[in-house]
Amino acid sequence: MLFDLKGKRRRVVQGVYLTLAVLMAGGLVFFGIGGATNGGLLDAFKGGGGGSSADKTMKKEIAAMEARLATNPQDQAALVTIATDNYRLAAEKADPNTGVFTDKAKDNLTAADSAWQKYLALNPPKPNDTLAGYMLQAYSQAGLNKPDKAKQAAEIFSEAHPSSNAYINVVLYASLAGDTRTAKLAGQKALQLAPKGQRSSVKALIQQAEAAGATSASSGATGATGTTGSGG
Repeated sequence: MLFDLKGKRRRVVQGVYLTLAVLMAGGLVFFGIGGATNGGLLDAFKGGGGGSSADKTMKKEIAAMEARLATNPQDQAALVTIATDNYRLAAEKADPNTGVFTDKAKDNLTAADSAWQKYLALNPPKPNDTLAGYMLQAYSQAGLNKPDKAKQAAEIFSEAHPSSNAYINVVLYASLAGDTRTAKLAGQKALQLAPKGQRSSVKALIQQAEAAGATSASSGATGATGTTGSGG
C-alpha cells in the first residue's frame, strides 16, 4: 500500500496528500458546495454538529431509501441519499483534526462506495458533483485508499467546478492510479486555469502530485521484486 513507504519517501507523499486535501477542501468551500440535503463538506468533520439524534435520523433515512430501492433499483435519488448519509456518518467518526477516517468509519465508507457505484452504473447525464466531492474524500488515502475511484470522482467534480485546485486533484489520483495520460492532460488544464501570479505554485503542486504517483509505482515495483527474490 502507498503508506507502507518508509522514511523520506513516506513523508514526501504524505505531504502531497495533505497539501492537496487542503486545496480541495478550500475549493469546495469556495464554490459553496453543499445544500439542504448534503450539507458542506467540512461541516461533516465538525465536532458536536451531529450527535446521536442526527445519526439516528440519517440511519432512518438510509433504511427508507433502501426500501425504495427494493421496489425500484434504478432510483437515483435514493442511491445519492444512501451514499451521502453513509459518508456523513463516516465523517462523524473521523479525526476532527486530521480528517482521517477511523476503522469504525470504514463500514459506512464501504456502503457509500457501493451506492455511488450503483448510481454511476445508471449513467446519470450529469452526475451529482456534490456527492463526487464527498466520494473523493472517501476514496482518498485518509479513507478507503482507492486512487482509481478517487480519480473518477475528481474528474466529475472538476468538470462541474473547473479550477486549478480541482484539476490538481485529478493529477494526483490519476498519477496514483497509473493513468499518466489523464494526469498530463489534467495538469495542462490546471495551468490554463491558474491566475498568472499563481502559475509557478500550481506547476510545483502538479509536479508533486505526479511525483507521488511515481513514488507509489516505484515502491510497488520494489516490493514485487523483493517478494520474488525471497521466494527463490
